[in-house]
Amino acid sequence: MTAPVAPPLLQIENVHKRFGRNEVLRGITAAVAEGEVVAILGPSGSGKSTLLRCINHLERIDAGRILFEGQPVGYRERNGRLVEAPEREIARVRARIGMVFQRFNLFPHLTALGNVMEAPVHVLGLPREEARARAVAVLERVGLGAKLDAYPAQLSGGQQQRVAIARALAMQPRLMLFDEATSALDPELVGEVLAVMRDLAAAGMTMIAVTHEMAFAAEAANRVIFMDEGVIQEESTPDRFFASPATERARQFLRRVTRP
Repeated sequence: MTAPVAPPLLQIENVHKRFGRNEVLRGITAAVAEGEVVAILGPSGSGKSTLLRCINHLERIDAGRILFEGQPVGYRERNGRLVEAPEREIARVRARIGMVFQRFNLFPHLTALGNVMEAPVHVLGLPREEARARAVAVLERVGLGAKLDAYPAQLSGGQQQRVAIARALAMQPRLMLFDEATSALDPELVGEVLAVMRDLAAAGMTMIAVTHEMAFAAEAANRVIFMDEGVIQEESTPDRFFASPATERARQFLRRVTRP
């Protein structure tokens, strides 16, 4: 007997998003299986970051639907229509979807340990000792076990971004979203953040990464989605995409980003 196929962890169905007259997402449909690493590539302004923000309901969609763990994100179905879910319900979903932004957004008055403990204590309601143990473990995982008591101003940009990753991991998410997590870093600091992301991918974390780091996409991703002008132009394995992209638009993009 054939084993049943597990439903995708994340399902995006014909999603549209507008800002005024500008339609940023024009019918995005995709699915992400548990344990999969998906790299989203494309030029600036193609809708990549907006799509991530819609997945976490930081932006409301105008049409379509997004399902996480089989349930609509940010909405409830009522009489065949989607209505906004209560904020508490949205918060519960966000607690299972970690997100790392371009900017680190750390609390400057808290140490690395304090920043990572904050959400487990105040969102999950963990006792402080349990939250501390969890925070120490994830900071050690990202290579910052010696920086527990350092404040953000005492850390490099790469270290601050690793604290931000640890902060997301401390919530024990089922899905991690990375929105150009290295774009605000000096070039010499990019590698330390990408190393953490590669380790997470190798450990089986389900990840969607909007990135301009082609080497990371080629090495760590199971699948590449190429977006332009608010639509998915192409979707394939990294080997196929980088060796023989199917669309002229993707070929143009790769020529520009890989030019010596």
